[in-house]
Amino acid sequence: MKLSDIRKAGHWPTLLSAFLYFDISFMAWVSLGPLMVYIAREMNIPVEQKLTLVAIPVLSGAILRIPMGILADTIGSKITGVIAQIIMTVACLYVWKFGLGTPSQVAIFGALLGLGGASFSVALPQASRWYPPQLQGLVMGIAGAGNMGVVLDTLFAPSIAEVFGWQGVYAALLIPMIIILAIYIFTVKDAPGSVKPIALASYGKLLLDSDSRWFMFFYFITFGGFVGLASALPLYFTAHFHVTPVAAGLMVSLIVFFGSTFRPVGGAIADRIGGIKSLTFMFVVVSACYFGVALLPEGPAPASGGWSLMQLPAMGWLAVALFSVGTLCLGMGNGAVFQLLPQRFRNEVGVMTGLVGFAGGLGGFFLAKALATSKGMTGGFMAGFLFFSVLALLGVAGLSFVKNRWRTTWGAVSGARI
Repeated sequence: MKLSDIRKAGHWPTLLSAFLYFDISFMAWVSLGPLMVYIAREMNIPVEQKLTLVAIPVLSGAILRIPMGILADTIGSKITGVIAQIIMTVACLYVWKFGLGTPSQVAIFGALLGLGGASFSVALPQASRWYPPQLQGLVMGIAGAGNMGVVLDTLFAPSIAEVFGWQGVYAALLIPMIIILAIYIFTVKDAPGSVKPIALASYGKLLLDSDSRWFMFFYFITFGGFVGLASALPLYFTAHFHVTPVAAGLMVSLIVFFGSTFRPVGGAIADRIGGIKSLTFMFVVVSACYFGVALLPEGPAPASGGWSLMQLPAMGWLAVALFSVGTLCLGMGNGAVFQLLPQRFRNEVGVMTGLVGFAGGLGGFFLAKALATSKGMTGGFMAGFLFFSVLALLGVAGLSFVKNRWRTTWGAVSGARI
């Protein structure tokens, strides 16, 4: 299997544009995370409420994935993607010009940014429908690697905010948003026969299938863990290790870089050795990383301000290392889940992407909310991370439960490694 196979087997301009669409949408979706420190200064918001506010776009993205999937299957993925991008562009333009004055306005803006997370239900099926079963892991990994938009957010947003104010970040974001919208309009093509209206009842029917619920659970852990950490870690590092917002952004950009760039690797590995085997290993490592992070004590506070990156205590760098390994496995786990899903639900990939994507976004909301609740009730983050450590182990148990049945039924005739 080579990358050249991608150009021969399907429509690579659509794959590239789907990646760019998901990338810029993901940037907008999680933009509140690295900027919340600056926004909260104007409103005197406590850390628990800050974590809740950054979780709102994640929850909105989860909820919107199902109607976005329905719309894409009804009027076409391309038209749906164009509409969503225009709405997000207008919302960012408004915030750049007029700002946000209250936590309620932040929440409303966050809900609109959820359209960025819902792009998952458009971009991934749009790419998948052009390619055969043996390339699904790699193709879905490439399209899904658009989540590397969070790397750019955390890397550049705090520095831009320091110079131009947090509203200036949205002015900068508008430039690639408009360019990518133009590219998307002129290059994307929906796969032949891909526009098939799907009733809401189809989602209910698939929910009765136990396999769909297992896929939702696995993605709740993998994608939920990735996007939840991407949203919450800037606040975690400023609150737990007392670093500056710029230092926190640099640390988180390094961490999420592994999760986003290794998603295609996870899909390719799953193509080679099977999604179940690769996903099992990744869950074990993720659980261990969460457990290790949960045990880390709060770092010392500086006399004034926050620690810079070069001043960060050794315990903070240990946290960066554990999170980096964990998000790497979460990212590869995302690719592994979507290597398996098109094999089981080839004819319902649009509906299932919506359902599984909904579960993934919901997982991200619960992770951020669990950390907020843990901080509010106990004064620390241990309980939230321990909860998700146990959840990853439950993922291992779930894979052990289904693997024989999956490999001897639909997996046996799928034409791919399961």
